[in-house]
Amino acid sequence: MGVGHAHALYIHEHTPIHRMAPEAKLVAAFAFVAAVALTPREAVWAFAIYAVTIAVLIRTARVPARFVAVRLTTIAPFIVFALFIPFIASGEQVELLGVSVSRDGLWGTWNVVAKATIGATVSIVLAATTEIPEILRGMSVLRVPAPLTAIALFMVRYMELVAQELGRMRTAMIARGYDPRWLWQAKPIAAAAGATFVRSYERGERVHAAMLARGYAGAMPELNHRRANRSEWLMSASLPVLGITVALVALVVT
Repeated sequence: MGVGHAHALYIHEHTPIHRMAPEAKLVAAFAFVAAVALTPREAVWAFAIYAVTIAVLIRTARVPARFVAVRLTTIAPFIVFALFIPFIASGEQVELLGVSVSRDGLWGTWNVVAKATIGATVSIVLAATTEIPEILRGMSVLRVPAPLTAIALFMVRYMELVAQELGRMRTAMIARGYDPRWLWQAKPIAAAAGATFVRSYERGERVHAAMLARGYAGAMPELNHRRANRSEWLMSASLPVLGITVALVALVVT
């Protein structure tokens, strides 16, 4: 659980975005996404500006496009749901590829797809340039309650441990000639999952006892005392300032 623990979403690079203090990146990302959320759906030009801005951000951070595209698949359920909106929404009907659909529904689909994609991409870039412990440290600097950050830290760490434990158990089962592929073969998988849960719970108890023995009092020790300086705040502010400006102009002219 040390600061040097790397996460699968993180890309090790030495760009200005990687070096920026996490609290500055968190504020910039949140403010930019909020500006995108407030942008009228009819202002297509505004979303084009957002897309270009994010593309520049991705290139500056040296995050591979394929890396972003693969992780954007997590919003696929929302996109699939949005595709049905034109067929179930009411209002004026228009012809699209020979099918009658709702005009408001089409705008609704565009609204969901555009904003979900932009918001998810911003979060992917944030995670790709900031390690999980650093994100949590930035949340602490921003006065997020310590119990929430501690819970998030342990959750992320132990989700990885449980996943690794399940992977080792599956490898052991396959090595012994058992590779279940059908629903009626799920009983051993359920038993293995139960055993993993019990072992994880016992491990958590042991880790907690060890932490208490070392003086743990409800908050993790802060190993990195660096705070965002003025130049970092100014550099990070460029993103939300752009987003807020575009959103305000879109609200006025739309």
